[in-house]
Amino acid sequence: MSKLVRVGGGVLTRFSTLVGAAGVALLFSWSGSRVLVLAASGAPYLMGAALVWSVAFVAMRYSVSAGAAVVVVAAAVWTRAPLYVHRSGGVEGPAVTVMQANLLFDGADPRALVDQVRGRKVDVLTVNELTPSAVEDLGAAGIDELLPYRYLSPGRTASGTRIWSSYPLSDTVEYDGFVLNQLSATVGISEVGPVTVYAFHPVPPMFGADVWTDELSRLREILERSPSNRPVIVGGDFTATYDHRQFRALLSGRFDDAAEQAAAGHLVTYPTDKRWPPLVGIDHILVAEGRTITVKTVDLPGADHRALVAQIRLNRGRQ
Repeated sequence: MSKLVRVGGGVLTRFSTLVGAAGVALLFSWSGSRVLVLAASGAPYLMGAALVWSVAFVAMRYSVSAGAAVVVVAAAVWTRAPLYVHRSGGVEGPAVTVMQANLLFDGADPRALVDQVRGRKVDVLTVNELTPSAVEDLGAAGIDELLPYRYLSPGRTASGTRIWSSYPLSDTVEYDGFVLNQLSATVGISEVGPVTVYAFHPVPPMFGADVWTDELSRLREILERSPSNRPVIVGGDFTATYDHRQFRALLSGRFDDAAEQAAAGHLVTYPTDKRWPPLVGIDHILVAEGRTITVKTVDLPGADHRALVAQIRLNRGRQ
């Protein structure tokens, strides 16, 4: 019996190491397969299997298998380390507070969102899945008194996107050719100068991984064309996690993920409307010419996402 248990344990632990290796491999996949794209969302959990079972290998004295598991664990740690290791380097400019929220159409409690904006002294708010009725409800709750400048592209369903700001807005743009609305505006901050703000929401991959891949690629092109002489802030439901290579391609130039800059770790934002806790982080704030001091998730009653709130210190714009 003990031999049978030992053989079964060995098979299970070897399988778990393969699962962990698959998680690492998914991080580097450019595949447009919907199955592989969705599987990459769970890559951290797949890699975690190798960590758990490497301990089991050692306990069961499978030295060769333990060595293989340790290699997989080392690769997993290497891929996740940027989210946990604080990078040196400071920014001398003033700090702004940025919030990104997905409202689930009319689902989110408008007063709860306004209370968060007020309590956290949010300067710039980007919002997705905004309907005309949600705009009215937020206005009635007092959002326009706190953030009087706005650029809106409302949608009847998930397409609505908006930028609210405590600073004046100019140069507003809505980008054509996307399923949902993608916006940008210039925010005028006296201590910094002009700051470009984007509000993004690419289509989810379950509705077409090829379209999702194409939209992320075109959003990257938009960011690459952003003015290089000023700070840039991007808020959005990217429908992609840090573990998707297609998302990390957005960070290959001068942009950084706020969570990575602040060493905030694995921040999960979705879904919040299930019996289980949120599992994946598909909401992000990106920064160029700035440094994130803190970033955290915030619960929004009625929504299916947690919001993100980041305090970002911006470089003063170059003429």
